[in-house]
Amino acid sequence: MRASEGAGTKLHHSEKRDFLVEIGTEELPPKALRLLERAFAGALAAGLAKAGLAHGEVKSFATPRRLAVFVRRLAAQQPDQKIERRGPPVSAAFDAAGLPTRAAQAFAASCKVSVEELRTREEGKGTFLYYEGVKLGAPASTLLPALVQSALDALPIPRRMRWGAGEAQFVRPVHWIAMLYGKEIVPASLLETPSDNLTRGHRFHAPKPLRLSSPSAYERTLRNRGHVIADFEARRSLVREGVDAVASGLGGRPLMSEALLDEVTALVEWPVPLAGRFEERFLSLPREVLICTLEDHQRYFPVEGADGRLLPCFVAVANIESRDPARVVEGNERVVRPRLADAAFFWEQDRKSPLAERAGGLAKVTFQARLGSLGDKARRVRTLAVEIAEARGRPDTRDAKPATRARRAAELCKCDLLTAMVGEFPELQGVMGTYYALADGEEPEVATAIREHYLPRGAGAELPATDTGTTLAIADKLDTLAGIFAIDEKPTGTKDPFGLRRAAIGVVRIAIEKGLDLDLARFLALAVALARADIEKAAAAAGKAAPALAIESIAAEIYDYVLERLRAYYLERADGSTETAGAAEAPAASITTEMFDAVLATRPSSPLDLDARLKALSTFLTLPEAASLTAANKRVANILRKAGESAPPAVDTAALQAPAERELFEAMRARGADVAAATARKDYAGSLTLLAQLRPMVDAFFDQVMVMDEDPRLRANRLALLAQMRELFAGVADLSRLPG
Repeated sequence: MRASEGAGTKLHHSEKRDFLVEIGTEELPPKALRLLERAFAGALAAGLAKAGLAHGEVKSFATPRRLAVFVRRLAAQQPDQKIERRGPPVSAAFDAAGLPTRAAQAFAASCKVSVEELRTREEGKGTFLYYEGVKLGAPASTLLPALVQSALDALPIPRRMRWGAGEAQFVRPVHWIAMLYGKEIVPASLLETPSDNLTRGHRFHAPKPLRLSSPSAYERTLRNRGHVIADFEARRSLVREGVDAVASGLGGRPLMSEALLDEVTALVEWPVPLAGRFEERFLSLPREVLICTLEDHQRYFPVEGADGRLLPCFVAVANIESRDPARVVEGNERVVRPRLADAAFFWEQDRKSPLAERAGGLAKVTFQARLGSLGDKARRVRTLAVEIAEARGRPDTRDAKPATRARRAAELCKCDLLTAMVGEFPELQGVMGTYYALADGEEPEVATAIREHYLPRGAGAELPATDTGTTLAIADKLDTLAGIFAIDEKPTGTKDPFGLRRAAIGVVRIAIEKGLDLDLARFLALAVALARADIEKAAAAAGKAAPALAIESIAAEIYDYVLERLRAYYLERADGSTETAGAAEAPAASITTEMFDAVLATRPSSPLDLDARLKALSTFLTLPEAASLTAANKRVANILRKAGESAPPAVDTAALQAPAERELFEAMRARGADVAAATARKDYAGSLTLLAQLRPMVDAFFDQVMVMDEDPRLRANRLALLAQMRELFAGVADLSRLPG
């Protein structure tokens, strides 16, 4: 006999209806809108899958005032679940008279059935009581409120806010919630707001509530009656097309970064592109100043002509279809004019004194309380840059000034932080330093390095192009890493206030993609030593005792941190390739975490060295000998680990009795010098190719020789042979860490 569990009316499992949820809010943060949209849809889809609710397409919507998810053909009910529970053995469930014992009665009560409704089933260990039942699937309408709430709770919102007198928290105050399953409202109260079938249109064009007849009518209703383009991608395309058309009418083309296009799309519900102009005299300002003013501060699109020069105009995207567009344009122009005037004033004032004169003022600006001033940082960077430049040298032997250039660029690289322009436009740090240095007559490469030492600014972003810029960028990043690790403020979890992850990845990318064999351990030790001196000086100035800092251990910790960033650099690229033109040649096959660990175990001297080892290992693993030798290395590592005794430092040739062990020893001795020489000159592929020739001897050894012989002398000698073999193979990578 079967029993059923569950309350409520059973719906047809085949019934499906569309579902819509919309969270109406005050204006959402534009730079986070796309992330919130995708996260909401993703979390809700994951919740539906976990609940077993089948559905079709999941589509998301996002505007400045709403997040919404539409689910096509959502199942009306979860599938029924078959329930099986094993109870006590029959021998314990019934007494000698065949009457149920307390064990049987308790099991039946826990299943909410009588003992007579239970079944028996024979298994390997005996015969047991079993309960078999069916739990009816819950209706979707009862599950959806909790699923939506869970999705909202999971949104990546760094800081939630409260509003009014309630306790609800969200990224912005919530004003309405529409939630429909088919044509029916899903009753719920989310974020202390009751659900309904009402949405809101454009704040000015359609301020009254709009009733939704069904989920499928949502997008159409908002567009036709609400003056709202709810689909982010559709609205983005309209912005792009409209801006292109307006810029073309101005005789140019818009400068349209993807980030700005996303942000503008996130600021409007009904995009209306409009042309604006500014005075031609402002075109004398540096290009970056104009672009920064228009893009970053006003969210306008600059326009350039066919010759690549900026035109005295821009395209703004309004969120309203005004009856008097000229007044909207006039307002935009009125806002941008004083900003450009300020920039022109700063440009003139800053150039009245040379950039180098500001170097003294850096000592009055704190970089970090325990690390000293910006002047201290500039001095540390200068020392590092000179050392790196001297270590690098220059391919052009006619140029004897790489260290001199590096020194001068380091002395100037932070000076523009004290200019009025960078004070008003912090995002132009480095850029303005380059302009001011060129105006002062500094060498072009020195001036360019001031901008380049901040590069790369993000994943896959531009790298320094000049040698001096490359040297200075590495020095600045190593100093930041060394200083912050030395004061024990390293990143934890998702918090990285000093941008150490970006700095480490920057060092890695520069070294590998520019083919720079940077002795990472050496320069990290120097950077930590310089930081320690300034930490002690700052502590003394504050009348405090500086903590004892071990340079070697801190440098080793940073070394591990930097090389761990390489793991993501490779493993996040399925084909092992890099993103930048001119990058180091990609490994021959995909890099796995085991391959990375095998190379990392050798403690490579530089990121470029690690890259070369990975390439060689990747190629080696395609050889037919690789699998056997990898397995042999794992076996050697296990034997040495479990031996319980230390291997002698050298092999006793007189104790080599078996032909297979003598042949292995001779083969290793014959190739050892060549393998070491190839490894020393970083011909890792050649080294591994030579080692691959040992496969027949290695296979024969393990087939014919008992390592753990009862004779202590033979056993010790064979362990010494294996230790020597492991050392020989470990020159490029620790093969024992590979699967096999």
